[in-house]
Amino acid sequence: MNKTIIVSNRLPLQVKLENNKLDIKPSVGGLATGMKSVHADGNGIWIGWSGITDEELTPELSKDVQTAVSKEKCVSVPLNQQDVEDFYFGFSNKALWPLFHYFLEYAEFDKNQWESYKEVNQKFADVVLANVEDGDTVWVHDYQLLLLPKLIKDKKPNTSIGFFLHIPYPSYEIFRVFPWREELLHGMLGADLLGFHTYDYERHFLSSVKRLLKLEVRFNEISYSDRIVKVDSFPMGIDYQKFHNAALKHAQHTQVEKTELHRRLEDHMQSSPDAKIILSIDRLDYTKGIPNRIKAFEYFLDKYPQYREKVRLVMLAVPSRSNVDTYQKLKRETDELVGRINGKFATVSWTPIWYFYRSMPFDNLIDLYTSADVALITPLRDGMNLVAKEYIATRVNNDGVLILSEMAGASIEMSEALLINPTSYEEIADAIKKAIEMPVEEQKSRNHILQKRLARYSVEKWAEEFFKSLDATKTIREAIVAKKLGNGLKTKLISRFNDAKRRLLLLDYDGTLVGFKNNPQEAYPDNELLTLLNDLNAKENTDIVIISGRDRETLSKWLGEKGFNLITDHGVWLKHAHKDWEPLERIKKEWMGKILPILETFVDRTPGTFIEKKNYSLAWHYRKADPELAQRRTVELNTVLTSLIANDELSVLEGNKVVEIKSSNVNKGRAANRFLTDNGYDFIMAIGDDWTDEYMFEELPKDANTIKVGFKKTKAKYYLKDTDEVRTLLNQLID
Repeated sequence: MNKTIIVSNRLPLQVKLENNKLDIKPSVGGLATGMKSVHADGNGIWIGWSGITDEELTPELSKDVQTAVSKEKCVSVPLNQQDVEDFYFGFSNKALWPLFHYFLEYAEFDKNQWESYKEVNQKFADVVLANVEDGDTVWVHDYQLLLLPKLIKDKKPNTSIGFFLHIPYPSYEIFRVFPWREELLHGMLGADLLGFHTYDYERHFLSSVKRLLKLEVRFNEISYSDRIVKVDSFPMGIDYQKFHNAALKHAQHTQVEKTELHRRLEDHMQSSPDAKIILSIDRLDYTKGIPNRIKAFEYFLDKYPQYREKVRLVMLAVPSRSNVDTYQKLKRETDELVGRINGKFATVSWTPIWYFYRSMPFDNLIDLYTSADVALITPLRDGMNLVAKEYIATRVNNDGVLILSEMAGASIEMSEALLINPTSYEEIADAIKKAIEMPVEEQKSRNHILQKRLARYSVEKWAEEFFKSLDATKTIREAIVAKKLGNGLKTKLISRFNDAKRRLLLLDYDGTLVGFKNNPQEAYPDNELLTLLNDLNAKENTDIVIISGRDRETLSKWLGEKGFNLITDHGVWLKHAHKDWEPLERIKKEWMGKILPILETFVDRTPGTFIEKKNYSLAWHYRKADPELAQRRTVELNTVLTSLIANDELSVLEGNKVVEIKSSNVNKGRAANRFLTDNGYDFIMAIGDDWTDEYMFEELPKDANTIKVGFKKTKAKYYLKDTDEVRTLLNQLID
């Protein structure tokens, strides 16, 4: 039975070692809750670090840990103290965390820590590979394991892999400063489905892929090697019923059942008919904007003094990475700000800020959520922010107001909240005033909509939607009609080649025999290719035809004296081996004077593009241009050209990073047919990589062996990944 493997930095367990005895409890939190049903279902296992380093374990204790976690359907990845220091506290949280949250001033790019990051990702991969079998599904989570999808896919290509990033993905302008940016992207692209919280993060990722890796992106699908990688957004939800039901139960507590915190909060609420509680809950992290929030609250008390002694800010700051200098400085700054503001405004009976620096049990969180009239959530950058959703889930009477930073991923789906710019004290102060004064009817109207949405799209629904999309990626491959020319099919093809009495090989040039170059003139045949073609051509009863969109002059210079058959300009000229050129078509060229100025305008407006003037066609190359600008310009150019050439018997072809205008009477299919007329070939093979070759695949006899280079929709029967695989196949035909 196929199983699901969940992989995250930490196991969903709290593993403690006290007096050489293990204490294991389930974790609580978004991911552990969201994956609970997936993990519990069938053969699901969870792979991650236990939280205990190798140095803390004897061989016996190490076995005990593995035995104990295996009872919870988990497998532990062994990490030593240095791994934790360099991989987790180092690279993950000193390089990736600040970079992805737009805090470049805190980002440290240390090569030794990068090496540790790679080594630990490999350690995770080794454990996954030891547990994965063909047909299994792997779901990798978060920024600590960005290299893992590729490490798994390289060894187990048939494994279905999903990846979800729980933090923001930065814009291209931020991500481009990262020293190992291509490696990170390739690591992520090992997945079949990449998930992000919001469309913005998805868009930023696709932009980086296009600009840094120069890959083809169509909508949310990336053509990568011989696969299609899908990218989509899945806003993570919460366990809505857990929080809602806890709040309902909380409302029924007797005085005896109430916690000390609950009673203290009630005392404040009863101190004045106008008393209000504003709640702030966060990990103490520089991304959360806590100092800004405190200063904005001070600005509110200065701007609206009528609310002094009536409004109290209750701040819960959960300790985070307290051994890191940046976080220690943040703690000192927060402490000083709270102390200064309390000293400035406090009276005998009123302290403006209640500040807690600790984590709190679940019951106390419910105390805070249900007592607060206003939740003030103002991160400077946040992947999602589940606190905002938890607050709304606990509003069983539909009252209360959420003030939410527009920089939090949650703001996209919580537009009924009061959305603010977290750097604007003015906006925050005015939003607090509006929240305090908001009529109950309006509060209920806003929260009713929010609660319906959050209840419907819970964390379980989030996981379900992701898996549904991951499963759907399997059908993408089926939509590409061509079959992968794997070893079995290749053996049969070579056998047919050897058994044939007369063979014809039709080979495209650019993108098939040689890779693409920024300057087309640099794509001349290398010695390896010339040797390969000569050896093929020397085989008895074998004809090679290089059939290309290249102009006659270029192919004459490169291959004209080599004894191959050549077809150039998409089918205008034919040269039989050791004979002169002969025209296959009579082509008009007057149209070129009308089209050239238009292409020149697009070159002027699109840096990095240029025009290639051929004898019978014009090509606009945009390989070196910004891919997003080029994509827009390509649409514009196609629109302009289509209206111009309607009556001129011209066609517009889109190749690999090129738009070419040529006579519609000319194509490789017609040219190939002319070559076939009087030769009794019993083996025909055609290989090409772009739309111009589709005419050839379509026109050839049904028993021809047609091969597309690249994983694209095609009329060809088979596909190969790249030019290297083409050359490998041709060498195998020789051998």
